[in-house]
Formats: sequence, structure tokens, C-alpha cells
Amino acid sequence: MNKFAPVFIIFAAILWGIDGIVLRPSLNALPVSIVVFTESIIVSIYLFPILLKDFALVKKLNLIDWLSFIGVALFGGVIGILAITKALFYVNFVNLSIVILIQKLQPVFAIAFAVFLLKEKLHKQFILWSSLAIAGAYIMAFGFSIPDISTDNKTFMAAMFSLLAAFSFGLSTVLSKRALQNSNFKLATYLRYILSSIFMFAIVIFYGETNLVSSFSNSQIITFFLIAFTTGGPAMFIYYYGLKYTSASSSTILELAFPLTAILLEYFLRGNILDIVQWFGVIILFVSIGKVSKLNIS
Repeated sequence: MNKFAPVFIIFAAILWGIDGIVLRPSLNALPVSIVVFTESIIVSIYLFPILLKDFALVKKLNLIDWLSFIGVALFGGVIGILAITKALFYVNFVNLSIVILIQKLQPVFAIAFAVFLLKEKLHKQFILWSSLAIAGAYIMAFGFSIPDISTDNKTFMAAMFSLLAAFSFGLSTVLSKRALQNSNFKLATYLRYILSSIFMFAIVIFYGETNLVSSFSNSQIITFFLIAFTTGGPAMFIYYYGLKYTSASSSTILELAFPLTAILLEYFLRGNILDIVQWFGVIILFVSIGKVSKLNIS
């Protein structure tokens, strides 16, 4: 048991908060697909030695293992990252900490998918606390009013993309449980990035965006490498190391350092702060997610 394990989870969560508020939005002049592809390919290249070291494990993976990894890459490394990046690109239209907070609905989707896909038993209080979590996220984003659901409403669109990210990351979490059965977390991390890179390469080819790579500005290149070497692969390794010695319920609470970092950075860097009604929604969301994460799923 490592008594410092919670510190690793908190540190990783802080890095993700910095990514969401400081680094990723600064790339909003670029198409979302090229941002995600570039990040994925950089991480895949410098993590390549992991593949060489654990290649014997790769040869032992069966069809179900590969399908699980493909699902993790598709939902966690492609759809989820594309959605949260798109939501964060509404930097001039929405308080970005709201985007980060909505993403914390991920445990609700993860448990729901575990019930339907892995046939795990649903705790009787899940519906109650998950419903309250969703209500808290709604109040935080829109208050007690009914939002304009048109695509012209940037706050609504950012919230929807963030919700899609939570949905995708939740499904990816469940698929990861199966993917890790015959792999270690280092190889699993690499396969997630390399498969995501392949998917993203196909997407940027389809949209004819490959030529944009050569037009990156110096500041954009620096940002890509900062993400890849701090909040990308390294943050994932730090998180998994801490998670190895920490319970899932405790981890979810510790990961709240992610949205809390986002709230602080949004205030100090942009002067944006949540109002009283939004803070009411945040409290409901935090308490409900904490309760959801502690439910006994067997």
C-alpha cells in the first residue's frame, strides 16, 4: 500500500484542469479533429518503447481483447476527446469550468453501462443519486430556466458536447475493465493512444485536413508538446499509478481536484465565477457523484 497514492491522483486531476482551462482552449483556431490527432500521434510516438517491451503480451491478445481496446480508443480516445475539446473551444461563449463539471457525470454513465453490458447488479439507490447528479448539472449550466436548444446557444451546445464526453468516457471506463484482463496498464495506455491515432488519421484524411499540420504556428506546436508531455500520457500514467493503490470510490472524490482546479483557473485567468444558483447546482452534483461512486456494484 502506498500512502502517497492519493497525491498522485490529485496531481493528475490538477494537470487535467490545467489542460482544460489553459492549454487546450488556446488551440481553438484549429479544427477539433486535427488537435486530437496531433496530440494522439505525439504521445503514440514517444510511448512506442512500451510496445517493444511488452510485444509478447500483444501477441497473446485475443479477438475480444482487441475489440475491447478498439472500443476504448473509439469512445475514450476519439469521441470523448473530440467532444470535450469541442466543448472547451467555446472559450468566448461559456464559463469553461461548467464544461469540466458536467463531464463529472461520467460515473453515472459508467455504472449504467456496467449494468447493461457487464450484467452487474444495480444498486437500488442508483436512480435517486444519478437523477440528482443530472439535476445538479442542469442547474449549474442553466439555472432554473429552460434553455434555448438551438445551435446558436453556445452554452447549450458546450453543455451537450460535455455530456457526450461524459457518456463516451463512461462507456470507455467499462470497456477498459475487459481490455485490462490480459494486459497491463502501460500497454493498455499505449494501445489506447495508437488506436486513437489511427481512427483520427482516417478522420483528418476524410476531411482533407492533413495539410494543416505544416501550418502550425510556433505557439501551437509548443502547446501540443506541453499537452503531450504533461497533461496527456504522463498524467494518465500518474493517475493509473495512484489508482492502483486507491479504491474507486476514493478516487472519484480525489478527482474532484479536476473541476475545482478548473473553477479556480477560470476565475484567476478570465475573471469568470459561478453565481449562487450555479454553486447550488455544483453542490448537488458533487454530493450526488460522491454517493453514486460509493454504491456497491457487484
